Amino acid sequence: MVSRKRNSVIYRFASLLLVLMLSACSALQGTPQPAPPVTDHPQEIRRDQTQGLQRIGSVSTMVRGSPDDALAEIRAKAVAAKADYYVVVMVDETIVTGQWYSQAILYRK
Repeated sequence: MVSRKRNSVIYRFASLLLVLMLSACSALQGTPQPAPPVTDHPQEIRRDQTQGLQRIGSVSTMVRGSPDDALAEIRAKAVAAKADYYVVVMVDETIVTGQWYSQAILYRK
């Protein structure tokens, strides 16, 4: 009797866990959104706004300072590449304190 109840609880818990994991995957997927209108300088967009854009490359930077300095360097490289948009993939501090590494993907309309 106890074994049967425990199996029922385990089955329900496993089912609930599966449903939660599947719903989390769909929440991360996102529905495609249009990119904002092109301006005279590159704009940061989200991954779900890249549909229909042409990928022109990627850039990476390593700077001393703050995460804002790393993002400013990404912006400068996007301007130099004449990109319309960019998606920041990562901004992370390296093992050296105060040194930041960042990556971005560049897009054109």
